[in-house]
Amino acid sequence: MANLFAAAHLIADILTNNKLFANNATGLLATGGVIWATNVITFGLWYWDLDRGGAAARAHRPYANPALVFPEMQHTDYAPTTWVPIFADYLVLAFWTATAFSPTDISAIKRWPKLLMMMEAVASLGIGGLVIARAINILQ
Repeated sequence: MANLFAAAHLIADILTNNKLFANNATGLLATGGVIWATNVITFGLWYWDLDRGGAAARAHRPYANPALVFPEMQHTDYAPTTWVPIFADYLVLAFWTATAFSPTDISAIKRWPKLLMMMEAVASLGIGGLVIARAINILQ
């Protein structure tokens, strides 16, 4: 939540023409990059922690009640039938959601991951779009 607050604060600073980054495009890009990267890691942790009831529930019942369907689950010719996602798979979902602003090859089949993916895409779009636009404006 602190990182989402930091993102909102940065966006508010840009929109209100705060002088914090008035002449410092490098600082603005670095701050935006750190907030964006932290969001990707945070959303990856949320996906990992919430899918199938969380990590503890997955340890006891790894195949029960998925909220996200990964390609490996559907293509058993290329992955073993015992394949289960690990944190890196959820991190990839978070990264592609933050960069593509659209669904990835991983399908959300429940409402909570759909809404979480939407929230991540909106945050990334706001951070990326405004930070890059303001940095370009500073450099001109």
